[in-house]
Amino acid sequence: MGRCRGYEFIDHISDVLIRAYGKTLEEAFEQSALAVYNIITDTNKVEPKVERVISIDGIDLYNLLYRWIESLLYYTDAEGLVFSYFKVNEIKNGIRLSGIVRGERFNPNKHEHRTAVKAMTYSQMDIAFSNGCWKIDFVVDI
Repeated sequence: MGRCRGYEFIDHISDVLIRAYGKTLEEAFEQSALAVYNIITDTNKVEPKVERVISIDGIDLYNLLYRWIESLLYYTDAEGLVFSYFKVNEIKNGIRLSGIVRGERFNPNKHEHRTAVKAMTYSQMDIAFSNGCWKIDFVVDI
């Protein structure tokens, strides 16, 4: 594996399969979120004007990833926010995440409307550590 930071989109029959990488688990979670928001809009045009503190618990690492993405999509659905900055401060015991995200309200005059992400799924979800790198695979419903 030549890369250990970033993300890519893998061909999927109907939805979007994301593969995210990080040197730490926290970094891989950050890249996962960035990938989701680059499906929604061009995150380079999203200014970090509004901050949300994220503190979530899961029953295991897979559920924690699910709840991380789900909590971000909640702010998009409920408040019209899109994000471009993701900082996972800590993932504790694989079941507790604390972090912050920053972004702004979606503005169609400023932000490109790409594809709506309806939901996070457990489909094809995999979280693995190999050769000093975390790799996360998951599918979002579009």
